[in-house]
Amino acid sequence: MKTVQSENLFQKAQHLIPGGVNSPVRAFRSVGGTPRFIERGKGAYIWDADGNRYIDYVLSWGPLILGHAHEAVVEAIAETAAKGTSYGAPTRLENDLAELVIQAVPSIDMIRFVNSGTEACMSALRLARAYTERDKIIKFAGCYHGHADMLLVQAGSGVATLGLPDSPGVPNSTAAHTLTTVYNDLDQVRELFEQNPDSIAAVIVEPIAANMGFVLPQPSFLQGIHDLCKQYGAVFILDEVMTGFRVAPGGAQAEWNLDPDITCLGKVIGGGLPVGAYAGKRHIMQHVAPAGMMYQAGTLSGNPLAMAAGIATLRTLFDGGLFDDAKKLTAALINGLVEAAQSLGVPLQADSVGTMFGFYFLKTADAVIHDYASAKQHAHTERYAKFFHAMLERGVYLAPSQFEAGFLSSAHTMDDVQTTISAAQDSLTHLLSS
Repeated sequence: MKTVQSENLFQKAQHLIPGGVNSPVRAFRSVGGTPRFIERGKGAYIWDADGNRYIDYVLSWGPLILGHAHEAVVEAIAETAAKGTSYGAPTRLENDLAELVIQAVPSIDMIRFVNSGTEACMSALRLARAYTERDKIIKFAGCYHGHADMLLVQAGSGVATLGLPDSPGVPNSTAAHTLTTVYNDLDQVRELFEQNPDSIAAVIVEPIAANMGFVLPQPSFLQGIHDLCKQYGAVFILDEVMTGFRVAPGGAQAEWNLDPDITCLGKVIGGGLPVGAYAGKRHIMQHVAPAGMMYQAGTLSGNPLAMAAGIATLRTLFDGGLFDDAKKLTAALINGLVEAAQSLGVPLQADSVGTMFGFYFLKTADAVIHDYASAKQHAHTERYAKFFHAMLERGVYLAPSQFEAGFLSSAHTMDDVQTTISAAQDSLTHLLSS
């Protein structure tokens, strides 16, 4: 596989952009090698600067549920751009996308659009603090809610401690009110509430922990968080930036019958353009300015291009059974990967929900990953790195990290899935023999 153009572009980029990329995981640091510079995408495929074609399971980290350059989305963007790209004033498109989201997600009464998932989560937590007049929040180790200072926090030892900054540049004081605990451990959440009965404003959680790989919630874990929030007067925030319209048309909350106070959204609702949103119960959302006193604003919030792309994406997705077909293909992919690994005696933990999937190569056959600590302990990252490059050589583009989820689109076909499974079988056979 030729990579000369990507190598040259990456070398130049490192003199222009920190690390040569505008988001860290793109640099291939955890798998090694040169990141591929992408020139174009269409349907389930992307082509790099050297002309190599890949079946794409990253899909811009989730937004492209219809695949690359879907005709309806491209047409909507082009028609909207021809009229103007930004006004700093309300548009009909904002109403239209808001109605689509509210109709699809039962817990949502009102929505505020922003420009990214980070903005959505940051604003949701500010709203929770304004609404409850409390300061502390609970998050879970290994769950990522954007790069706002108060969320770049790691867990302490024992049950849970006050968070310490996880990145240089984050003051201790900023993270001091962030309590970090263990995903899938409801007892620890309960203990934090018992220790801080009147000072916790909110719990924020990913329904599927998809930034430590792919960890599903244990039965009753998410509902248990909801019940504790209700008992102690805290706000239950479900971060569906990744899972929204990905695991089910109504999100993970529809899949598992949850009723969050606030939902954070992004990715799919922008159809591939920058977008985010926080949404929820009317009596809470009415605290957002100008209806209320909690201030949040954005020059490009509700940008007409993003709104148009989101509307086209959701309307197309809801029509004609596209989601169900993609869901079946996702399950077929995971079943095929599991069978390939089992046939070769390779320990693998894999699962999917809707059109999201994830898998871990395990260091031992009896290992089970259920939280961030077990992911770091049991995931065979060296094997994943070798597998990633073997699949890349065979024309399959997976996430360049063991600790990221994967995605399918309605543009993928059974032929794509079967090609991927065959490539995985061949890659694992090669790795085991080398």
